[in-house]
Amino acid sequence: MALKVELKPNERIIIGTAVVRNGDQRTSLIIEGHAPILREKDILSPKSADTPAKLIYLAIQLMYIDGKVSENIGLYNKFATDFQQAVPSSTGILMAIHNHILNAEFYKALKEAKRLLAYERTLFEHAARNSSLREDAVASAQSA
Repeated sequence: MALKVELKPNERIIIGTAVVRNGDQRTSLIIEGHAPILREKDILSPKSADTPAKLIYLAIQLMYIDGKVSENIGLYNKFATDFQQAVPSSTGILMAIHNHILNAEFYKALKEAKRLLAYERTLFEHAARNSSLREDAVASAQSA
C-alpha cells in the first residue's frame, strides 16, 4: 500500500536515511515500499533533545530511522529507566513504548513517546505553577 504525503513549501521529510526538502510550492508525494518516514514536525535533533522525555524520543527515532537497534537500545533503556525512577507515574506510557520496541514497531513507539513528551510538559507546567505559588506565599509572608 502506498503512502500519500502532502508537503508544504520548503518542508522537510526523512525517507529512509535521506532528508528530502520540498521546493517553493506545495507538493504531493506517493511513497511505495517500506522505508522509515518522518515529517519535519516529528523530527527531533540531538541539539533540541534537552529534557529526559526528549532523550527517550531521540533514542527511539534513531532506532526507527537508521535501523541500528542494537546501537541505540542501551541509550533508550538508560533514559527510560531513569525517567521511570524519577516519575513512577509514567510507567504505563513507558511500558507501552517498550512493548512497541520489543515488537519492532518503532513508529508506534514514537507515537507513544509523543504522549510521554506531553506528560512531561504537563509535569513541568505543574511544577512551575507550584513554584510560583510558593514564591508568592513567601513574598506575602515577608511583607506582613
